Amino acid sequence: MSRALPEIPVFDVGAGGPLALVRRARPQAEALLAAGNRHFTPALVRLADWRGRRWLARAANPYLPEMDAIARALGRAGVHALNLSHEWACTSGVAADRDGGMVLRRTLDWPFDGLGRNLVVARRHGPAGPWLDITWPGFVGVFTAVAPGRFAAAINQAPLRRHTRLMAADWLVDRVTVGRSTALPPAHLLRDLFETCRDYSEARDRLIRTPLCLPALFSLCGSRPGEGCVIERTEDRAASVGAPAAIANDWITPVFEPGRARGFDSPTRQCLMAAWQAGGCDGLEWVQPPIVNPYTRLAAVLDPGRGCLVLQGWEASGPATQILQISASSTAGRDAGAPSGVADGHKAAKSPH
Repeated sequence: MSRALPEIPVFDVGAGGPLALVRRARPQAEALLAAGNRHFTPALVRLADWRGRRWLARAANPYLPEMDAIARALGRAGVHALNLSHEWACTSGVAADRDGGMVLRRTLDWPFDGLGRNLVVARRHGPAGPWLDITWPGFVGVFTAVAPGRFAAAINQAPLRRHTRLMAADWLVDRVTVGRSTALPPAHLLRDLFETCRDYSEARDRLIRTPLCLPALFSLCGSRPGEGCVIERTEDRAASVGAPAAIANDWITPVFEPGRARGFDSPTRQCLMAAWQAGGCDGLEWVQPPIVNPYTRLAAVLDPGRGCLVLQGWEASGPATQILQISASSTAGRDAGAPSGVADGHKAAKSPH
């Protein structure tokens, strides 16, 4: 008899921030660092930590004190390096659902074993209101989140720019370019948006105008019909495509020079997601190959208008968690640290696979 899949824990950290989440979910934080060490080797992680922290200090990054505090709390290398790791791929789409509300669908692909099993949701609160952060303890930035009544957003990695004929050389040139910048990483900008932006319009304007230290692809949807777009960004330029729109890890507008697409079969992932967006779908039925592939670690549907979230963790072998559903009436599921028997607003649904 197969073992039941684990639930995704929901932690209420309020205004406590990422350090509070690490204290509540230390096993998941340690699993993330262990995955990084396996993937990159401990020596490379320590080197990346040193270089990353130097750059963050030179750039006067506002979240460096949080990273330092998390590193002290965990007592091991890797926090700064992993917070600056952008070697992942994603597939995202923004469209109206069958009832006219706007939804954001997304998968995140990252070749770290254990990330799907150790996925968490942090219930957070900032100056602009409450929001739900789909994350791993130890990260200070935001990759995927929803603010009920305001907006939902996610980041995809942009294509690698072609500087030479060699992919490794192109990667190195981009890293040198990042090292000379003092602008925010995309994940740090997205966190600031969820903490301070009051609505879709304000978030969209910030995503288009704020300088970045490296290119990124943003998917954004609001709480009202018609509020949705994909925003392609370089450090100082932007292009926007209105919903319905889908994006993987390549440019979809002719504004930017073609690059090297990231991840597993990016063109097919983008085309398939676009087809699902146009046809409409329920739940996670769109999570089909190659949108889901051996590197997929999460699949999510975010609905800011209704304040709803559907989420599942994945590993190379397939679904790694039960499906978490958070409804508008609860805003978030039962706090993972709450005593058993406390009424909760999340439920496990049967996996579509």
